[in-house]
Amino acid sequence: MSRIFWDTNLFIYLMEDRGPLSSRTASLRTRMIERGDELYTSALTLGELLVKPLEADDDTLAEAYEAAVLEGTTVIPFDRRAAMEYARIRKDRMIRAPDAIQLACAATAGIDWFVTNDDRLSKKTIRGIHFVTSLERGPL
Repeated sequence: MSRIFWDTNLFIYLMEDRGPLSSRTASLRTRMIERGDELYTSALTLGELLVKPLEADDDTLAEAYEAAVLEGTTVIPFDRRAAMEYARIRKDRMIRAPDAIQLACAATAGIDWFVTNDDRLSKKTIRGIHFVTSLERGPL
């Protein structure tokens, strides 16, 4: 059993048809369920997912995204501990602020695998996270 953190884009791929990325994300989620892995994300993910549906006054899509995140996912808050990790991570100015928030939340939860579609992040070593990989490079 592993503790796996999904960056925002994976939830989008799971909910919307994005071709091979959606298929790979669905396969990953199926494997996670089979292995008994725990799914994590941050409160930032939920906020990012809700922007477009709320902008479009699409309450149905907003509710679908919220349900997808809250059902079977542990949502990590950006709290004081995460803020400290964020500051450490942001010392590397190549990491954008939203990515640093995601990584900081994951680090405070002791995540085994942080999955993103941002391949730049897969080259980073973050204290508190065992592996950071892109969806395409990650093992299924």
